[in-house]
Amino acid sequence: MANLSLKHIYKVYPNGAKAVNDFNMQIEDKEFIVFVGPSGCGKSTTLRMIAGLEEITAGELKIGDMVVNGMEPKDRDIAMVFQNYALYPHMTIFENLAFGLRMRKIPDIKKDKAGNPILDKNGKEIPILRRYNKEELNQKVQEAAEILEISDYLKRKPKEMSGGQRQRVALGRAIVRKPKVMLLDEPLSNLDAKLRTQMRSEIVKLHKKLQTTFIYVTHDQVEAMTMGTRIVVMKDGFVKQIDTPKNLYKFPENKFVAGFIGTPQMNFFEGTLKKQGDKVHIQFMYSDAEITVPYSMLMKTLPEYLDGEKTVYIGFRAENISLEEEVAKSSKTKIKVRISHSEELGTETLVYGDINMQGDGFSESSTRVIIKSAGFKEYEPDSICEAALDIQGIHLFDKDTEESIMPRIPKVNTLDCEIKNRTLNFLGQTLDLPSAIQCEAGKGELILPVDAIQFGGELKAEVVDCENINGKNLISLELNGNRIYMLSDLPREKGEVEIRLDFKKIILKVGETETSPMPEINGVNGTFVMERVPEVVMSKDKQKKKKKIHYYLHIDGVQLEAPASVYEKMFAVTTGRKVYNSLFRYEWSVYDFNISDQGLEAKVLGVLDYGREKFLKCSCKTEVIYVKTDKEYSGKIHVTPDVSKVSVIESERQIRIV
Repeated sequence: MANLSLKHIYKVYPNGAKAVNDFNMQIEDKEFIVFVGPSGCGKSTTLRMIAGLEEITAGELKIGDMVVNGMEPKDRDIAMVFQNYALYPHMTIFENLAFGLRMRKIPDIKKDKAGNPILDKNGKEIPILRRYNKEELNQKVQEAAEILEISDYLKRKPKEMSGGQRQRVALGRAIVRKPKVMLLDEPLSNLDAKLRTQMRSEIVKLHKKLQTTFIYVTHDQVEAMTMGTRIVVMKDGFVKQIDTPKNLYKFPENKFVAGFIGTPQMNFFEGTLKKQGDKVHIQFMYSDAEITVPYSMLMKTLPEYLDGEKTVYIGFRAENISLEEEVAKSSKTKIKVRISHSEELGTETLVYGDINMQGDGFSESSTRVIIKSAGFKEYEPDSICEAALDIQGIHLFDKDTEESIMPRIPKVNTLDCEIKNRTLNFLGQTLDLPSAIQCEAGKGELILPVDAIQFGGELKAEVVDCENINGKNLISLELNGNRIYMLSDLPREKGEVEIRLDFKKIILKVGETETSPMPEINGVNGTFVMERVPEVVMSKDKQKKKKKIHYYLHIDGVQLEAPASVYEKMFAVTTGRKVYNSLFRYEWSVYDFNISDQGLEAKVLGVLDYGREKFLKCSCKTEVIYVKTDKEYSGKIHVTPDVSKVSVIESERQIRIV
């Protein structure tokens, strides 16, 4: 079986429309991956690129350890199940299942009439490709039929079978080959609701039996939540989130995922957040609703949204709002709801209302609310009730970007601080400021990114929790009784540790000044060129002149030879001579530049000394770049980037090629 690697996958059509935009994912062997999203989101296009039915515009697709971008579909060892079954109506079920095997050749060795291997002159067996024989065909078809429980229907034609049975045949035709990867493109969309439920279970059971990688496309979130080990939620060609069903439901990274996953849809209100001391006041707009919660419950909220000015989306799922009298009576976070109507669904009742006493509760608005109650409940229309909000279930999103402002992995820690005599004072700690940070004295805020805290240093802290979130370790630290967060590559046991700050990543806001973190990426514009360079080669003990092709990144008149891996990807994306006429953005890490005798000419603007590290701030034509250094430099210098580590972006279509 096989794992899959999709790196910076794009699909751009000739008219410039991007169907898939920078798709990145690692799929492990035997996973059941589901692509879900509304029509036109790019999920089927991504599946077809994996299958080889659509050409990849840019990016690298690996199945196992092999790059398959230019490989024919028949050579990728994948099988695909289509939405419309695609059975041959004139063939029996047996013939439908066997057809792919009849057309496919398998590796073998050459044998004589007695069945003995024929050897070549070196005594080695001679490899050949041969077709399946009758016994092998019968065995494989019978195995697939038994797995799918259609052994009794092998002599029938497709028209003599129900929709569910035809779908099993389509699955059987795929699994009979035992492929590395099974691709399923909305295979249940033509079935009725009851049969869909039954077939969902059958496909999950089939995945467990086959123990191979499944990639399944659907627009039905129920299918996605019940079948996938991980789900890829897509919209308008972009991946909105990749996670387990549980995490998608509990920790949506944006408003689209929050609203798309879950039935009924999450309630969204517009409001503001105002932090005062250790409390946060939440005001719901277009209504009189307002609640106050401890700041400790909203610690992961980005600080710029706690000023009471910025409008945010406040989300609560239907089950996180309660109309139970006892719950509402004991709750400290409750609002008034005007009931409009309800829907009794047997085990639960959906109650519709409005937190605006003038709202009707029917039309979708930023004040309408849907509440889920257990069992049969009757509520008088137009009655006003108190509803308790479970703050543990709150979700907060930016009004414009719709991204979560309370991420599961917080981006920064926001701490009160004071600058005094070139020292940074925060949480009872005092650190000398490096010369690279120039900030006026006074009280203000320290914006400390979670990745700016590192182990090994002069500060003593205590690890109180370590949570693995999608492969990343979020570590909760206690520093003088205060909670801060950091990221670590490895998990950490509870107990005392020593930490330090990476000063080049922090932000200080004091008085009228605000420091900026040092950029970690250098970017320069350039083109791509080819030259035929004369070389002398030996041929039959004679010297011959021959022109060899070399490829270069052309930046500000300087040519940097491109390694094979770079120019191969450049030509795969921009075919023909267009590659030589296009503008590219070349990017490197600040650690990928070296000071040399030749290369890109740069002028030193200054030295940034961060204590443990020093960097030169340089102007390179119109660009500003940063170069790590251990020595003092001034005036003009030359810098050379490591071309093997370049990241290439085609400027016209904004496609990341390398």
